Amino acid sequence: MSRKNDFDYFKTFTRAAEYSAQAADILQNVMQNYDPDSLKEKMKEMHAVEHAADVAKHELNRALVRAFITPIEREDIMQLSQLLDDVTDNVEDVLLRLYMFNVLSIRDDALEFSQLIYRCCEAMKEMMHEFRNFRKSGSISKNIVEINRLEEEGDALYTKAVRKLHMGTKDAVQLLIWREIFDRMEKCCDTCEHVANSVESIIMKNT
Repeated sequence: MSRKNDFDYFKTFTRAAEYSAQAADILQNVMQNYDPDSLKEKMKEMHAVEHAADVAKHELNRALVRAFITPIEREDIMQLSQLLDDVTDNVEDVLLRLYMFNVLSIRDDALEFSQLIYRCCEAMKEMMHEFRNFRKSGSISKNIVEINRLEEEGDALYTKAVRKLHMGTKDAVQLLIWREIFDRMEKCCDTCEHVANSVESIIMKNT
């Protein structure tokens, strides 16, 4: 029987996924209404979300050190917590590069990618809401499959975007800038899939 002072790992996993979804929403809004002059302010907003995610991860780590019994294996808790944090970090990295590289306009492929990242993070958030009841959940396996499907969509979009970039861009600097940004955007989708794979592995070990 759980005690009132037991740390709620599943609640913290859900919070972490919600922070990722918030970060993805900020990125999508930035790209939809792109204004280079507002990027510095948007970075502060994004960093506040990233910092809150870090705080939640540190709280979980401190609780894990003190815990005698955990609902799933310690190694799985640590890995999943880190992977969730990586998603938020990677989304923030995209916005940082828009600012650092002084990007003045957004490519259509990048806008499409930001929308896909948002969908990945929303699917991940839904999955983590179900994770607490993974033994009885009728939808968590569908969430995992959807995240994997979205990651494949991200791979296809990345291939298309980079090919289009190389076919239509003669400016070497712009080529390097957008290759780096697309690489970072693909990484966001990849990390969402890593979270889904970790959850799937945990479910298989505990059912």
